[in-house]
Amino acid sequence: MDHNFDKYVEPNMLTLKDVYEAKILLAYFLYQIDRPCTPMQLIDICEQSGVMDYFLYSAAITDMHNNGTVELVNIDGVEQYVLSDKGRAGAEDFKAIVAPSLRKKIYATGLMFFARLKNERDVTFEVSEHGKGYLVRCICRDGGTVLMDISLYAPDEDQAEFIKAKIGANPSAFYSQVMDYIIDNQEYLPDVRE
Repeated sequence: MDHNFDKYVEPNMLTLKDVYEAKILLAYFLYQIDRPCTPMQLIDICEQSGVMDYFLYSAAITDMHNNGTVELVNIDGVEQYVLSDKGRAGAEDFKAIVAPSLRKKIYATGLMFFARLKNERDVTFEVSEHGKGYLVRCICRDGGTVLMDISLYAPDEDQAEFIKAKIGANPSAFYSQVMDYIIDNQEYLPDVRE
């Protein structure tokens, strides 16, 4: 008999109900994401993914902390969960107990969550009135280096907010497209003197 029920069930129909499976999924996620997570980040990722609710998460993370699967460490003054060696071994060994669709869903949610955090840290916006419209100032940084500081005019506040949201959704693509346009612009030909 074929036990691969994932091909018959939509991923959004699956949620965990069992603390044991929730612990395995959390260990798998922390193993795959390979970075510390604050308790609030981990709660947000679990809830956004829809694979487990707050109560199941709380029971699972408490058990994991008590049995040494995860450790709560202080990194730069912020308490964060990291997977212990015991947790790393178990994450890979027991991952098959949890449906692949749930593993993929929480991992994808985590990747999007941390990408959004990076974007919010590296890109800042200022929207201000300017004449009869608004200016949207976008500053893109990479660490301490300002890569781009650009202001765009919008005729009204709704369009200014739309510009801000559109750039904020994928700032690296916006930056790349601006740079591609500048580099590929054929109208400017430098004066070559010999």
